Amino acid sequence: MKAVVMAGGEGTRLRPMTANQPKPLLPVVNKPIMEHVLRLLKRHGFDETVVTVQFLATLIRNYFGDGEELGMNLHYVAEEVPLGTAGSVKNAEEHLRGEPFIVISGDALTDIDLTDMLRFHRENGAMVTIGLKRVANPLEFGIIIVDEQGRVQRFLEKPTWGQVFSDTVNTGIYIMEPEVLDRVAAGEVVDWSGDVFPGLVEDGEPVYGYIAEGYWEDVGTHESYLSAQADVLKGLVDVEIDGFEMSPGVWVAEGAEVDPEAVLKGPLYIGDYAKVEAGAELREYTVLGSNAVVRSEAFLHRTVVHDNVYIGASTNLRGCVVGKNTDVMSGARIEEGAIIGEECVIESEAYLSNDVKVYPFKTIEAGAVVNTNVIWESRGQRSLFGPRGVSGLINVEITPELAVRLASAYATTLKKGSVVTTSRDVSRAARTLKRAVVSALTAGAIDVRDLEAVPMPVARFSTSQSGVSGGIAIRTTPGDPQSVDLIFLDDSGADLSPAAQRKLERVYSRAEFRRAFPGEIAELSFPSRTVEGYAHELLRRIDTSGVAEAEMKVVVDAAGGTGTLILPSLLGRIGADVLTLNNRLDEVSPTDTLAKQMRDLQRLGELVSSSGADFGVRFDPVAERLSIVDEKGELIDNERALLVVLDLVAAERKGGRVALPVTTTRVAEQVARFHGVEVQWTPTATDELTKAAKAEDIVFAGDGRGGYILPEFSRTSDGIAAFVRLLGLVARTRLSLSQIDGRIPQAHQLRRSVPTPWAVKGSVMRAVVEAAGDREVDTTDGVRVVEADGSWALVLPDTAEAVTHIWAEGPDSDAAQRLLDSWAAVVERAEG
Repeated sequence: MKAVVMAGGEGTRLRPMTANQPKPLLPVVNKPIMEHVLRLLKRHGFDETVVTVQFLATLIRNYFGDGEELGMNLHYVAEEVPLGTAGSVKNAEEHLRGEPFIVISGDALTDIDLTDMLRFHRENGAMVTIGLKRVANPLEFGIIIVDEQGRVQRFLEKPTWGQVFSDTVNTGIYIMEPEVLDRVAAGEVVDWSGDVFPGLVEDGEPVYGYIAEGYWEDVGTHESYLSAQADVLKGLVDVEIDGFEMSPGVWVAEGAEVDPEAVLKGPLYIGDYAKVEAGAELREYTVLGSNAVVRSEAFLHRTVVHDNVYIGASTNLRGCVVGKNTDVMSGARIEEGAIIGEECVIESEAYLSNDVKVYPFKTIEAGAVVNTNVIWESRGQRSLFGPRGVSGLINVEITPELAVRLASAYATTLKKGSVVTTSRDVSRAARTLKRAVVSALTAGAIDVRDLEAVPMPVARFSTSQSGVSGGIAIRTTPGDPQSVDLIFLDDSGADLSPAAQRKLERVYSRAEFRRAFPGEIAELSFPSRTVEGYAHELLRRIDTSGVAEAEMKVVVDAAGGTGTLILPSLLGRIGADVLTLNNRLDEVSPTDTLAKQMRDLQRLGELVSSSGADFGVRFDPVAERLSIVDEKGELIDNERALLVVLDLVAAERKGGRVALPVTTTRVAEQVARFHGVEVQWTPTATDELTKAAKAEDIVFAGDGRGGYILPEFSRTSDGIAAFVRLLGLVARTRLSLSQIDGRIPQAHQLRRSVPTPWAVKGSVMRAVVEAAGDREVDTTDGVRVVEADGSWALVLPDTAEAVTHIWAEGPDSDAAQRLLDSWAAVVERAEG
């Protein structure tokens, strides 16, 4: 059974707290209201959830993502204009067909027993069951009268006191049968209580009211927001509180520092890594956000302080809310009902009287007495991460200041005292930015092991060692010497997962940076013999037997990159005769342009053929990918090279599985099957291939772009390990690369990119699914449609650009071209 969480409201009554964030993201005891709702749904078995969004929808998507962190599967449906409570659910109808569903508000705090409500719904054979709650003041809610059996008799939306005929109000929690949506007009503003439910009751349909016993609070006003915090602290609502109960009613989260001389009178909550100094007094129902600082002699009572707030010495705060990243300087006083937006500065001795609203990004001057609202409007934000980490023009988009903020955000996502590696390519820009990154990490209480200039595989390998929590590598953008990439690594040396990227981006966008106190400033070290350790482990784990006996001769082009730091010593220990090119660090050309790459490959081919070498390889400047030239000096393109390496690996392993992206030719399946190996198809994203390669039975993975993963050594792409493995495979096979290539069937695969505006990408993919009809459809990544003869086409929207990519493969080139043209036409028609 699915759930619908309605999260489209603007929360205008809660401004300025909602001036630039949606109401469902407002924290209640340091968790967004909507997170409490989703955790309630999860507890009652509602894993599949549709979220309807409208106001600042991107912020909600960025925070919760696909729901993986909560163990749920979230889908988002956006309203271009507000459609009302029923219209927004109708807008999500495609996700709700064929089964009952529950509707719940994303901005109400509750612990109602949804399982019991579902039982009530089923036992009564109801078409709709409305969750009801008895409240003392029903004026702001819809009143509902039910008979003794619970059947609804009458509705009244938001009455006056003269119209009040019951204290049972509509909680906005509904369980419905799918046919109810047939009564809601598509694309129109329709309300459940005002339009749909009265019509159902009038028609005699079984509409029931379930009077709930649990807690429910519609957090719609500043007063209810503060009371909801207090109710959680009093234990009146069953929600999760992160942290431990240091004394009765005093909750302290991980990493918080509370001086023994501070006065704490619970119930209250102190967030993670917050600091409360000696002499500070925190009274009942106070909530401190993460990384908040409360200085000596400060007094807080019934005050909600969001993340990264500084509360100066001798301040006095009562019954107010202070938004994130705000500084309240010494001696300031904030009275009951005052609301301070985010990133404000309340200077020394300022006085804010009762119910004053200060909108974000405002400064209240020292000594000012403020009796009226200080107003500001909302702002926007953009996405940081692309397919290569965080990328942009050097000193224009990627500046040292940006690098500091990004590294500070990354440090904040890790525990104090964690160890992080830093590394770079040979460029001066990367060297400059790395210095900024190191400073920010150590200032955030993160120990840094600076590997300096090393190949990316060495950086990933060093980051995957025990005791290391992650890494930051900086390199020049491939093909663009004017740009740079900041690549964030997890503890396995792989790129951060999308969920971890979203977490980092949330911290960055809200400037929720953790700073170390003077005694916590972390250490910077320069580990010795990093490259030697990598080479030793590589030769220990990769089979190079037979290379010396076969008297292998190869030509290697290091491209003037960081591979030059390891290749000479490594190749000397393998026993092959090696001719190296561009074997020096080249700061002037730290990346490959297409012209430089083709020129170097042509020269490599000429040297391979003239010297009688067995084959040649060219690394990219960070040694993560490689291009292969056969013994005739002819370049084997990357997609074909993947098949050649796959054939060699599979022939030797004879069992297990290989991981390949869905865009790979299905000839790969023939090659694998011939050797008794199974193919696991993965999405095209790099992190998906890396994730698949972590399985124990995966013996090989490749992306078709020169990246190869050898799980016996590393679970990430490694050009150096791939070259050493290839050397051993060719030596033991006693076949040339052209012979191996010749025995593999030819693939007939074509690709095209069709410009597609962002606004129509969803409708384009729906048109593709509809056009597929009853043909086999695979949705591993995009939509792959398989024809009866085995031909297939894959339609995949680009994640970073306004284009849709189409792949087609057939028994011959003409068939592939016809298939490509037909699906390109489907995409173009859908665009209108």
